[in-house]
Amino acid sequence: QVQLAESGGGSVQAGGSLRLSCAASGPAFSKRAMGWFRQAPGKEREFVAAMTWISDRTYYADSVKGRFTVSRDNAKDTLHLQMNSLKPEDTAVYYCAASKIYYSGSYVSEVSYDYWGQGTQVTVSS
Repeated sequence: QVQLAESGGGSVQAGGSLRLSCAASGPAFSKRAMGWFRQAPGKEREFVAAMTWISDRTYYADSVKGRFTVSRDNAKDTLHLQMNSLKPEDTAVYYCAASKIYYSGSYVSEVSYDYWGQGTQVTVSS
């Protein structure tokens, strides 16, 4: 069983930055794909970024490419999301997700992930 806990959310003005963290507890963090998703009010949850467990390959939604950076620290079982040049449309609850061990496949779909955190609120004002 894997438990995920996000932190680092908050309120920021447009153009500002935030760094989200996701602390994982449970086995084999380094062998799991990790992802970030977000859900804005009245909208469905959407993919933001992901990092594979092998080669640390990264994937980003077009809307955040060039502004957000996903990274992982396998020694600390932690996933990060550095968010720069934030826009009001980035306002959402951000969720961390973990796949099963040795997962390989699509990294942008919710169904690829078996474990989810409770989410952290990010609010960007104009």
